[in-house]
Amino acid sequence: MTSSGRTACNRGTAIVAQNQPTDQSMADLVRQASEQTATLVRQEIRLAQVELREKGKHAGISAGLFGGGGLLALYGLGALVIAAILALALAVPGWAAALIVAALLFAVAGVLALSGKKQIDQATPPVPEQAMESTQRDIDEVKQRGRR
Repeated sequence: MTSSGRTACNRGTAIVAQNQPTDQSMADLVRQASEQTATLVRQEIRLAQVELREKGKHAGISAGLFGGGGLLALYGLGALVIAAILALALAVPGWAAALIVAALLFAVAGVLALSGKKQIDQATPPVPEQAMESTQRDIDEVKQRGRR
């Protein structure tokens, strides 16, 4: 019985010895997966930063264009009063002269506001879309490889 007990014990030791390299390989795989995941996350964060910086630039430009449009609209109100009194009152009735000048300034303000809207559309939503899509592709790839 002792000889068979030794045999069973020796076989168990042999099985454990055979499993140790596999455990070491598994540890290496887990370490590599962890390192690759960390690298991937850092790269995705960098992509998100670049994308948000670009969208912020468009938001700044659009704010400037909206501000310019608002300022010209304010000047339009001032010009409406002045034009009614002085310039065109000699050629046409005063009310018609004021409406013509105001219409021109408001048209310019409208063009600036539409340009600002176009810029703001490029900046919204303020979400790093490319980084999110790339991350989702990476997650899907990891899931598919995990199923194999």
